[in-house]
This record gives sequence, structure tokens and C-alpha cells, in this order.
Amino acid sequence: MADDSRSTDSSAIGSYAAIGDSFTEGVGDPGPDGTYVGWADRFAVLLADELPEAEHDDFRYANLAVRGRLLDQIVAEQVPRAKELAPDLVTFCAGGNDIIRPGTDPDDVAERFERAVADLSSAVGTVMVTTGFDTRDVILLKHLRGKIATFNGHVRAIADRYGCPVLDLWSLRSVQDRRAWDDDRLHLSPEGHTRVALRAAQVLGMRVPADPEQPWPPQPFRGTLEVRKDDIHWAREYLVPWIGRRLRGESSGDHVEAKRPDLLPL
Repeated sequence: MADDSRSTDSSAIGSYAAIGDSFTEGVGDPGPDGTYVGWADRFAVLLADELPEAEHDDFRYANLAVRGRLLDQIVAEQVPRAKELAPDLVTFCAGGNDIIRPGTDPDDVAERFERAVADLSSAVGTVMVTTGFDTRDVILLKHLRGKIATFNGHVRAIADRYGCPVLDLWSLRSVQDRRAWDDDRLHLSPEGHTRVALRAAQVLGMRVPADPEQPWPPQPFRGTLEVRKDDIHWAREYLVPWIGRRLRGESSGDHVEAKRPDLLPL
């Protein structure tokens, strides 16, 4: 596990805003009321628990992320709001939807990413940046592994230049397990989101209630026929609609708004 902790004092974080796309919105981790929870919401709880008991109820959290958003949309819609809120901590996860699009240049995406980090860093306490996942086992994205690795290298260099903590998802080995992913194979499962939240807390030097790299329990053997049936079901239920939206120029985030646009108590 890479050590990306910085000198940030987590006990001094009284407010937090999350910026990003479906990953940060929490898609794949539905709550009891039908809205998504996700790693950022879970991370916010861990941050609030770091505060002294008398200050716990004063913690404030906003989640500005919206599924399907590209980097420029995030910069236009979410970064100004985060600057206006001026929280102690912002997590900035963006560029992934750009990288997976055909013909995009990770160097160009990184340049725009850096401008946003510079802008945020001038207005908020700490900006935590996030790398992309290792997609070696993701059917739709495994061929993009080189582009993602190139972008990740840029993210780390940007983090060094601006003193940002890095939530390194590439090195989080536990999310290579299929059980860390939702049925659509593109978004994390509730357990996957939980492990990312724990890792984010570790990045800030916090003690966490569980190890994000804790081994998964053994799985029963699954035969070739059973695996093939699952693949056919996935293609019909998820892959075909995903391709259809791309061909129609639609986004899963059309008509979706941020779930927590203000800094509110948990």
C-alpha cells in the first residue's frame, strides 16, 4: 500500500466538500431512502468522528458530485460552489469520464485538472486528489489501463506541486476483487465504497475501524456455464443500455442535481 499521508491534522477538519462524478456521488451504494451513500458520505462520518465529542455535531458536509460529469463540467458547476463554501477539506475526483472516452489525451486532461487544483487550493483548506483504478480486470476498460496510468502519474506530480494528499485507488488491491463492484461492473459496491472511505481516512493519518485491504472471504467455485450466464445477463442489462446512451449523446447524469449542495450537519 502506498503511503500518501500528509501532515493534515484530521482533528481540525470541521467541514468537508466532495467534488466529482458517479464515483463520488456514490452510485452502486444505495441507501434505505433510495439515494446513494458512497465512499464520500462514509468518509465524512469518519471525519466527524475524529472531532471531540463537543464539536461532533458542528461538523458540516456537502457532496456536489453528479454522475456522468466530465472534467470541464465539474470545473464549471462544482468548483465555484466548493470555493464559495470554503470548507477545510475538498476531495477532487475528476477526469475519469474524460479518460475513458475514445481519442482523449491524458496529458490534456491533466493540464485542465491541474488548473482546477490550483484554483481550489487558493480558496479551501486542503485538496485531496484521487487517482484512477487499475482496470486490468474490468472488461470494458482494461484496454485503457495505459491511459489511466499516464493520467495517474500526472495526478501524483500535481499533488506534489500543490501539497495535496493523494487517495491512490490504483494501489488499493482489495478493490480488484469482483465483490468490490456493483452488478454493472463500472461502479463500486457498498463494500467497495466502504474500503475506499477507509483508505481516504488513512491518507490523512487517521486510525480506522477496519483495514481496507482486509482479505475477502473465500468464494465457492463457479463453473464456466454459470460465469457465462452472468456475462450474458450483464451485457443485456448494463452494457447495451450504456452503449445506447453513448450513441445518443446522453448521460446518466442528465437532469440529476447534487444531493448535498450545502454544508450541512450529518
